Amino acid sequence: MSTHTPPRAAPTPGAARPVRLVVVSAGMSEASSTRLLADRLTEATRDALGPAPVRITRVDLRPLAHAITDHLLTGFPAPDLGEALEAVSGADALIAATPTFKASYAGLFKSFFDLVEEDALEGLPVLVAATGGTARHSLMLDTALRPLFAYLKAFVLPLGVYAATEDWAGEELQARIRRAGAHLAAQLAPGRAPDAPAAGETPAGAAVPPRGDVFADVPDFADLLARAGQ
Repeated sequence: MSTHTPPRAAPTPGAARPVRLVVVSAGMSEASSTRLLADRLTEATRDALGPAPVRITRVDLRPLAHAITDHLLTGFPAPDLGEALEAVSGADALIAATPTFKASYAGLFKSFFDLVEEDALEGLPVLVAATGGTARHSLMLDTALRPLFAYLKAFVLPLGVYAATEDWAGEELQARIRRAGAHLAAQLAPGRAPDAPAAGETPAGAAVPPRGDVFADVPDFADLLARAGQ
């Protein structure tokens, strides 16, 4: 399974066709934190794109739950579900948000992407996001969501967003949302740099310092062993 699929070519600057941004949310209630996170990521991406024309399609999976099950059993999608799958397949970029259940994505979320056509997401820039009751499940971005979209040959952005219940009370979550939106916008508008990284972070694409520079002050291990034997 490759995690290095190159992203699709970005829309040509100045082209009449707007950027097609599709937002899939698997929130389990009418007003869910997952939908709220997806909406804020959408706004951050839209803001970061500036004056570029954007067509946003929101796909809420909760109203499609029965149609998704029927399609899995019969092989035929209902009209609303067919439109949702077509929107995802024709997107220029995707924001995918799910609640966390048992340290993984929601079953409804997985079932929907099980119905996406083979190779439909190849090279598609995808920003993954998840919500949960506690921060201890935040690794599900790497253990569940990234492998799913890597298998679908999508280009998963290195920066994802996980929001625990306590995260909504502070400003740090919104800062992470803005930065993630800027990274997705940078994939859609070549030459647009994402926000500057926080202190201590390495900017995306920046050269990693040579190994000798990083470990210049680390004692030689063989020398330590020799000293221990004295």
